[in-house]
Amino acid sequence: MKPSLLISIILAFIVTVIWWSTFRFYVPPGQMAILTAKTGSILPPGQILARPGQQGIQEMVLGEGRHFRNPLFYDWEIKPMLTIPPGKVGLVVSKIGLTLPEGEFLADKDKNQKGIWQQVLGPGRYRLNPYGYDIKLLDAISVPIGYVGVVTGLSGKQASKGKFAGPGEKGVRQDVLQPGLYYVNPKELRINILEIGVNQVSLLGEAGGQVVTKTQFATQNIAMGELSQRALKVQQQKRNVYIRRTRKIVFDKPSSAPKRRHGRTSRKISFGRAEKASIRQRRYAKPPKPATQTTDAVLNLEQVVEFPSRDGFEISLDMTVEFELLPKHIAWIYQNYGDLPAVVDNIIMPQILSVSRLKGSAYRAKDFIVGAGREQFQKDLTETLAKTLDTKHIVIHNAFIRHVNVPMQILDPIQQASIAVEQNLTNLERQNTARTKAQLNTELSLIEQRREQVAQETEKLKAEVQADQERQVAQIQAETQKQVAAIRKKTATVEAEKVRILGQAQANVVQLVEGEKAAGLTLKSMALGNPQAYTLWEFATSLNNDVTVNIIHAGDGTMWTDMQPKTLGTLGGSKILR
Repeated sequence: MKPSLLISIILAFIVTVIWWSTFRFYVPPGQMAILTAKTGSILPPGQILARPGQQGIQEMVLGEGRHFRNPLFYDWEIKPMLTIPPGKVGLVVSKIGLTLPEGEFLADKDKNQKGIWQQVLGPGRYRLNPYGYDIKLLDAISVPIGYVGVVTGLSGKQASKGKFAGPGEKGVRQDVLQPGLYYVNPKELRINILEIGVNQVSLLGEAGGQVVTKTQFATQNIAMGELSQRALKVQQQKRNVYIRRTRKIVFDKPSSAPKRRHGRTSRKISFGRAEKASIRQRRYAKPPKPATQTTDAVLNLEQVVEFPSRDGFEISLDMTVEFELLPKHIAWIYQNYGDLPAVVDNIIMPQILSVSRLKGSAYRAKDFIVGAGREQFQKDLTETLAKTLDTKHIVIHNAFIRHVNVPMQILDPIQQASIAVEQNLTNLERQNTARTKAQLNTELSLIEQRREQVAQETEKLKAEVQADQERQVAQIQAETQKQVAAIRKKTATVEAEKVRILGQAQANVVQLVEGEKAAGLTLKSMALGNPQAYTLWEFATSLNNDVTVNIIHAGDGTMWTDMQPKTLGTLGGSKILR
């Protein structure tokens, strides 16, 4: 090998080692590298991050992995990437880019504008240069079950008065957010979480009133549950601000309140002073509690409904009104009246007090004590409230009168009269009960008598049915025997006729056969000339062919003496014996 080639290889190896050990740096997973160029053109005034060919902190960052840079021209630092966990959003404030047009405060990242990005970052990891971007982590909006999110646009042109805002307009939007998780920009959209479904307004006098929301659904997702609780807590804080802002006059409860009859206390509200009464009746005694997963009062009120009866007595009521806010109307209600406290303050409570006074003043004090009048008042109150609030898209289901306070000077006589009436009714009922009991005993005796009669008639019917069955069975048996006898007679006649015909036939056969035999014999006899000849012929034909006849003349009368037994045959089927 030539010395020059060897030197070149050694120098290349040394350069490679220096380049690998000096120029190389490694970015671990979940990290990023921020480069600072030491050379290049100077940044113009107002520019924070440098682009390729400019001196300063580079706008582009390097991701995980192995990188090579000349330390003579670059410095680098390793920083963790931006990580947004689930349930959070990243609100980005860009320090670089074009200046926003006048009147706008949200930047479009696609247009490389400087300011608060309209788009938010969802859960994940991002490589954003911390020298050019500030990121604030916020909770995503979690709308719990039983609630909806009313959306209010905060940017763009103001929507027309009385109209819902469209996309890109400022104002309340008609479409609401259903239960779920939403990643929205709080600078672009404000989400107010409002209850839907059936709620209650309970007016309890000095015990305090309540607005009770329905039971919340217990979610199994802990993270979602925490987000929902935080979202509801934010909404309660907004309501607290409303309460503090609208409660200009606060009336403290007196230390010794006047005693109400039956152990209850009351605070009179004069309807003649409408403005003062309205402020007193709209005061919330306690700040609202965050909605939990049980049925809790979210708004506590101090309310008492009082009005003069038709006959001049002061009547006070405790009642519960069930109302419902429908999802399709909740945006309109919020746009016109505000959140639930404002709806209760400005719509529901004035109507309850007004309708209660209007309807209650048409009834006498006695009507609130006896059941029929009280029930009719409750029915009128419910129907009127439902009709009045229907125009405001608030559904009234029921108005329950739970307690009525009537002055004792009229309550005692009415109660005594009612007790007397009830006692009289009780005595009449006792008499009716005794009369009915006697009638019952009579009816029971008649029933027992009738039962015995039915039992006897049943036994009689059973005997008659059994006798009729036996008679029918005997009749059937006799008819059967008669038919059997007739069949047997016919059978015997047929059998006799059969025997006669068979006997006659046999006799005819015998007669014909034997007659023909006799005729044959006669013909044979006539053919042979006489009967003796025929007899001899028969004798001759019947002799055994093996018969041997030895004739030995020994004198007269000795012809048969020499015949052998074996030579004797049969003659006409009969044995010939000697």
